Amino acid sequence: MPITMADVAARAGVSKTTVSRVLNGKGELDPATAARVRQVIQELGYVPSAGAVSLARGRTRVLGMLVPSFSWPWIGEVLQGVADAVEEEGYGLLLFSCSKGEESLQRFASQASAKTFDGLLVIEPEGTLDFIAGLHRSGLPVVLIDDRGHQPEFPSVATTNRGGAQDAARHLLQLGRKRPIVVAGPEELGCTQERLAGFAEVYAQAGLPLEPWRVVDGDFTFEGGRAEIGRLLRSARHLNAEPGFDAVFAHNDLSAAGAIQALREAGLRSPGEVAVVGFDDVPQASHTDPPLTTVHQPLREMGETAARALMGHFDGTPLAAEPIVLPTTLVVRGSTVTHAP
Repeated sequence: MPITMADVAARAGVSKTTVSRVLNGKGELDPATAARVRQVIQELGYVPSAGAVSLARGRTRVLGMLVPSFSWPWIGEVLQGVADAVEEEGYGLLLFSCSKGEESLQRFASQASAKTFDGLLVIEPEGTLDFIAGLHRSGLPVVLIDDRGHQPEFPSVATTNRGGAQDAARHLLQLGRKRPIVVAGPEELGCTQERLAGFAEVYAQAGLPLEPWRVVDGDFTFEGGRAEIGRLLRSARHLNAEPGFDAVFAHNDLSAAGAIQALREAGLRSPGEVAVVGFDDVPQASHTDPPLTTVHQPLREMGETAARALMGHFDGTPLAAEPIVLPTTLVVRGSTVTHAP
């Protein structure tokens, strides 16, 4: 039979409350009593459960994390950053997804009500921002990862979407690419708007404003990027004309990979006829053919930063009122230059 707190209390001649206070360092205790309890703990080999210690402290030492789906290409990188941070600090992690829509959200809501975790990290599932804000207003500490331009009322960790897109545009212009196509993400997302605005600004400043037809919706998927670029190429072929673009800037790496596939199917080379730039720098980006030039989001660092901010809050460090913004960097590979560094 495992040794329990009641066994320790009985052997030491004290209450279970006193044993709990010794374990957690709470309350005024007679030094001799505390020493006797610690001696009994050692003699009996009592190992308190993490749950018992956490309950006595009024905390679970567990973080919750809510994500749209675990199948998103970059979710794994963010999760690894979170996991590294919580493991180092001795916290646990409960993962929730909204892959089943309302059913998943209700299951998550019941866990939040039961206070099975101390605070929440969120990669926002579509349409849940108001719900998450309500949890925050009710007292649950929340940190949003990748605010997608929403800038919510609670703390967040974001990246430089506009600046990253500007870097992509400058790179293409330096290569002499003056006729780009933008394969955009979903229009309602703030990150889509920021990436489109940053890219368009640089081309406009160069005297090359983007015509509306040069922006197509690739919906952040491989098939979306492939379909849109394929459609433009077929239209040009139907008119017996050359493609009207010499570059593609895709708002994520999946749609960029789809664009490369469409070019290959049409007998065009990248970067020869058409240079391609993505966004995110997921692990697969360096393994496309050719390897993808892309805007690197510090995904793992975003997860780690958010987790450390939330855990720091429980140790007395106030959560930042303004978003924590981590910079993007352009990673140049073979989809834009023949001899990439």
